[in-house]
Amino acid sequence: MKVLIIGGGPAGMIAAIAASECGSQAEIYEKNEKLGKKLFISGKGRCNLTNASDMKTVMDNIVSNPRFMYGAFGKFSNEEIISLIESEGCPTKTERGERVFPVSDHSSDVIRALERRLKKDNVKIHLNEEVKGLLIKDGECRGIKLAGGREETADKVIIATGALSYPSTGSTGDGFRWAIYAGHKVVDTVPALVPLVTKEDVSGMMGLSLKNVRAAVKDGNMTLYEGFGEMLFTHFGVSGPLMLSASSYITRELKEHHDLSLSIDLKPALDEETLDARILRDFGKNRNKVLRNSLGELLPSGLVAEVVGQSGILPDKKVNEITRQERTQLLHALKSLNFTVTGTRGWNEAIITQGGVSTKEINPKTMESKLVKNLFFAGEVLDVDALTGGFNLQIAWSTGWSAGTEE
Repeated sequence: MKVLIIGGGPAGMIAAIAASECGSQAEIYEKNEKLGKKLFISGKGRCNLTNASDMKTVMDNIVSNPRFMYGAFGKFSNEEIISLIESEGCPTKTERGERVFPVSDHSSDVIRALERRLKKDNVKIHLNEEVKGLLIKDGECRGIKLAGGREETADKVIIATGALSYPSTGSTGDGFRWAIYAGHKVVDTVPALVPLVTKEDVSGMMGLSLKNVRAAVKDGNMTLYEGFGEMLFTHFGVSGPLMLSASSYITRELKEHHDLSLSIDLKPALDEETLDARILRDFGKNRNKVLRNSLGELLPSGLVAEVVGQSGILPDKKVNEITRQERTQLLHALKSLNFTVTGTRGWNEAIITQGGVSTKEINPKTMESKLVKNLFFAGEVLDVDALTGGFNLQIAWSTGWSAGTEE
């Protein structure tokens, strides 16, 4: 059987390996000059290749269409991708949050391990070869059309083109166009795992990183997201793992062109009574100082002005003159520092795409189209996405393997 895979990213490479190891002749068509261009920059160049949690936890971190992934995860799990990478000479390590990285901290080592397996499996790789379309006749995919008009016939075609995030790596939505040509519905795409833009000017706090904070994003009284973790202030708004995760739950609401409220609990480990006692203790030690100079033990210096500003207390007011009511206002600012989210950054900064080829039209066991025979989809082109932590790459590995194997 001849299997043509469009796209040499993680889903495409693993699909080619799976197809070859099932006895098929597998060929990858990649329009870039090398394989794994997006994989190379993933995890800030370290490649968080999967998550070592149990598969139920992995499933719990999928945002869109988790049930679709049951079959694929059953076929090819996190343990299996770790084993494959390590068997090709790239040892891995597991860090906080069960994130799995190569020991070397170099994504290029993961790519090289995959390339070694592709070579062993005699997968033919066509670099700088741009696919222009599909050959579909009588409800069956029979091959691909290449730039220059050349056609290649096949028994099976796998679309593993990626989606729209990081377009500089070649993810320009080709797979969506071909899916639509084949009759598939493509769920509206939006940037996900992407930094958030705030209405307020937070540039004075740019570079300030906060750990162990709790954040909630609301649309009126409705909570859209709540989480705990790390965040970062930027020149345009907020980023960091906590805010990236929030984006996956709120981007569609933002697309409706209305603002959302972001509330940050800076001291989630302390209830209001305990925090009030802490404030009183600090005030006792700094009774002759002004407020803005008395919070150094409670807050990072870069955050003091914002918290004091949101408390409504004059920053130069002496601590020993602050009323009980004003102390309550300070307490509320610490437990609920508020900002307005107006949007997200664009595709160039989005780690993944939310939306894609509708999973309702894909066989979840094989990744084959229910509309066109011998046409398969794998990876980010599908309407499946997850939070940060290696979960999105596991989706790519598992769907790619399912697409490449024969039932």
